[in-house]
Amino acid sequence: MEAIYTAEALSTGAGRDGHVSTPDGRLDLDMAVPTEMGGSGNGANPELLFAAGFAACFHSALQGVARQAGVDVQGSTVGGRVDIGKREDGGFGLAVTLEVVLPDVPHEQAQQLADKAHEVCPYSHATRGNIDVTVTVSDD
Repeated sequence: MEAIYTAEALSTGAGRDGHVSTPDGRLDLDMAVPTEMGGSGNGANPELLFAAGFAACFHSALQGVARQAGVDVQGSTVGGRVDIGKREDGGFGLAVTLEVVLPDVPHEQAQQLADKAHEVCPYSHATRGNIDVTVTVSDD
């Protein structure tokens, strides 16, 4: 792969209870373990950042495939949810759910566009075969 863009971030402090920032200053966040995992919850966490990144990337892929198909997806949204939990074989694992809303697009056509976006999205490609990713189309 020939890189056309490279993102960089630095984690300092105590990882999940530390700080993350980017050299360009666009991200500068305190991190905190979620209360559900025994932490304070007083900051962002890796799962929030992953959910936001996956949702935005997938949304761009969806808009691209819709444009190629000549379908207007103005007003579309993609919600991202990342679950973290203990794996049976030890350690932790992730699962992702992406919820696609395409107003004024018939459900079957919307699902076809979402499935195609899942084929071309870089995040989908990176996670394929590694974690469960569910893509659903919703009417609201």
